[in-house]
Amino acid sequence: MVAMDVRLLYFDDCPNWHVADERLRLALGGLGEGAPTVAYERVSTPEHAQRVGFRGSPTILVNGRDPFAQAEDPVGLSCRIYRSDAGVDYAPSVEELRSVLTAAC
Repeated sequence: MVAMDVRLLYFDDCPNWHVADERLRLALGGLGEGAPTVAYERVSTPEHAQRVGFRGSPTILVNGRDPFAQAEDPVGLSCRIYRSDAGVDYAPSVEELRSVLTAAC
């Protein structure tokens, strides 16, 4: 398996990052032995959000890239929503995460 950097960016006032964390762990567990671990980064200021391209909590970066970002998504300290064929959710689904992680391998 290729080395992969997986980061979960969040801010304390948004509970949705816990959902993303659980789904991310499930998706990584499906990759088998040698799957990367998750690094956590708390974003606490608007300046920090701007510097890391934080498009809301939770933001998942795979090898430094936000695979779920849309050009129109604002940067800042807010809770983030994710859109998919299934509708609106507060975190990517396990299947969406697994697809992104598999493609990054």
